Amino acid sequence: MADDHEERFCQHEEVLEDLGLIRASQRALNERQDAMNARLTLAIERIDRTLAHVEITQARMETLLARMFPPGKNGRDA
Repeated sequence: MADDHEERFCQHEEVLEDLGLIRASQRALNERQDAMNARLTLAIERIDRTLAHVEITQARMETLLARMFPPGKNGRDA
């Protein structure tokens, strides 16, 4: 009976030790994930700014092209 109790106690100790290792591993993984998330957030913000600039440039180009080639002046008779 005492042996069963001792064996069960050792199993619990092993489980607690494993849980401690899992916790430490999870913390390290979370830290790496936080760093990746921060980098991705910065990259997305940079992409958003670039897209806004591209949209502005496209609008300006469309305006210039419209002035250069008014309707009916694109090489065909209107």
